[in-house]
Amino acid sequence: QVQLVESGGGLVQAGDSLTLSCGISKATISNNFMAWFRQAPGKEREFTAGISWTGSRTTYGDSVKGRFTISRDNAKNTVYLQMNSLKPEDTAVYYCAAADTPFGGRLKEDYDYWGRGTQVTVSS
Repeated sequence: QVQLVESGGGLVQAGDSLTLSCGISKATISNNFMAWFRQAPGKEREFTAGISWTGSRTTYGDSVKGRFTISRDNAKNTVYLQMNSLKPEDTAVYYCAAADTPFGGRLKEDYDYWGRGTQVTVSS
């Protein structure tokens, strides 16, 4: 069983930066594709960013491309989401997700494990 715990959320102003962390309770995460999703009130859970187990392949949702950066440290069993130039529309609960395969996708169904989420609120 894999457990994911997000941290780093909070209240920031538009234009600020924030880094989210996802701690993974597993002996190794080297074979898991990891991703961040987000869900705003009344909206569907949205793919935000994904990273392969080597870190060599990353993908981003269109709305965050160029502003957010996903990275991972397998030695620390941690995945990060660096968020820059935050906008009020980035306000959401951010979830960390893990797939049981090295291959990831953009659908919620592609992922096997989820954290409980961390709230990010961006004020204008």
